[in-house]
Amino acid sequence: MKLNDLTLFSSDNTEKWLAADIKPPAFDRAGLIERTKSAPTWVHFGAGNIFRAYLARACQELVEAGFYDKGVIAAEGFDHEIIDMAFTPFDSLFILVTLKSDGSADKKAVASITEALKASSSHEDFSRLKEIFRAESLQMASFTITEKGYSLQSAAKETPPDILYDFENGTEAPRSYMGRIAALLYERYKHSADALALVSMDNCSHNGDKLKAAVSAFAKEWEERGLAQKGFLAYINNPQKISFPWSMIDKITPAPHKDVKKMLEDSGICGMATIVTSKNSYAAPFVNAEETEYLVVEDAFPNGRPPLDKAGIIFTDRETVDKTEKMKVCTCLNPLHTALAIFGCLLGYNKISEEMKDPDLKKLVEKIGYEEGLPSVVDPVIISPGKFLAEVINVRLPNPFLPDTPQRIATDTSQKLPIRFGETVKAYLDRSDLDIANLKLIPLVFAAWLRYLMGVCDNGNSMEVSPDPLFLPLNSHIKHVRFGITDDENPPEQTNISGELLPAPVSYRERIRPILEDARIFGVNLYEAGLGEKVEDMFGELIEGAGAVRKTLQKYLNS
Repeated sequence: MKLNDLTLFSSDNTEKWLAADIKPPAFDRAGLIERTKSAPTWVHFGAGNIFRAYLARACQELVEAGFYDKGVIAAEGFDHEIIDMAFTPFDSLFILVTLKSDGSADKKAVASITEALKASSSHEDFSRLKEIFRAESLQMASFTITEKGYSLQSAAKETPPDILYDFENGTEAPRSYMGRIAALLYERYKHSADALALVSMDNCSHNGDKLKAAVSAFAKEWEERGLAQKGFLAYINNPQKISFPWSMIDKITPAPHKDVKKMLEDSGICGMATIVTSKNSYAAPFVNAEETEYLVVEDAFPNGRPPLDKAGIIFTDRETVDKTEKMKVCTCLNPLHTALAIFGCLLGYNKISEEMKDPDLKKLVEKIGYEEGLPSVVDPVIISPGKFLAEVINVRLPNPFLPDTPQRIATDTSQKLPIRFGETVKAYLDRSDLDIANLKLIPLVFAAWLRYLMGVCDNGNSMEVSPDPLFLPLNSHIKHVRFGITDDENPPEQTNISGELLPAPVSYRERIRPILEDARIFGVNLYEAGLGEKVEDMFGELIEGAGAVRKTLQKYLNS
């Protein structure tokens, strides 16, 4: 069977789908599509795995339960090939495979996505997006486009050419992602100035503020240059008109896995091949994901919202969202992921779940979570930090059926450290009941990350370092560190073949000092925080030679 409207909703195929352990959706899809097209309420930007596995599935649950009669419109603004390759051939349907820690898998055909559009001003779909943004019925535009999607500066703190072009040329044909979003909002402003919520659901701190800052920057530039009507910026900044709620999302949705593909094909479903675009995005007509999920959203919707609370999504006040986000991102999940990613790569692991069978690595995340992180957490009440952490360590990370890799999680680590660990370091500095001297394993993670950047695993062989926007400037320091040589703090005099005295080699401490001083990377200057020298010492131990990573890890776990 192929996955499309004709086969999924044909009564002739019902028994075949049931035999594949997939129950066809129990609603009139044609009616859903028509109602959504004529009066759209929800458009989502970022047609990736977490959108499909969580948000689109939640929408379907509401429709099937009779709580909602509209679908969700998907828009992809970064990699348009995803629409051509993973949506259009399958009528925007997909199969969600939920991988449970007990080894079972739940399969579900999801049919709540009613349109899949390319959010490009050079494509005809942009006219449809303008039409959607003019609709009075539109209540929410949500986003999962990664934190980088909201940035108006490169890693080198320069304004990219596309953004400069948009600042200078206005709303007609914007090239940048945020320029296109601002142009769509301007379309709504010109037409009716109706209210709307723009909801970032990306995994970053105060995500709504990042989205607002980006959109407001365009509105300000365009007004000042006479490229937008006066009042547009005020419209964006009026929370009664345009809101930017904060949110915290948590659901692990790795790239499509070959074992899940085989599972579906063995059940009689064809065409399940993984799709790799020219931008190196991975997608498929299926999504594999863990069962656990959390989404906490600030309840600030000036034009109403879909009843997503009936699908388990929590709506609350901004302060509670902030506490929940910090609990997850700074303590109970993300730091553990990063620690496992760094040490997993160094120790030769390719699956997070396999790392959790390693007594040293399990002990590492337990100590980071319970002993160093949890004391700094402010309890959000709606979710227990202790229970959340226990679920992460005992259920989620060890799940052998969740094909996530340390190499994937190690991507962009320089952008993650200031939040995932820096906020905890700041809490230890700010609070009288916490002592920065008690931190041992968080500094060890910092040292191990520098060791990881050398591109040498613990057995002394070379390894590939995952992409990072700061890799080149970081590597300019790290590449001069000599693996296996740690006696260069006071190096001996050296001469060349002619007996001429050579300049003394620079010690590894001097090489890494500029990195450890960079508050952009760690959230603080580690020397000012009292951790710089400790990280230096640990790094020296980690580069002693083959096996030093394991030896050093065990030393600090048992000290």
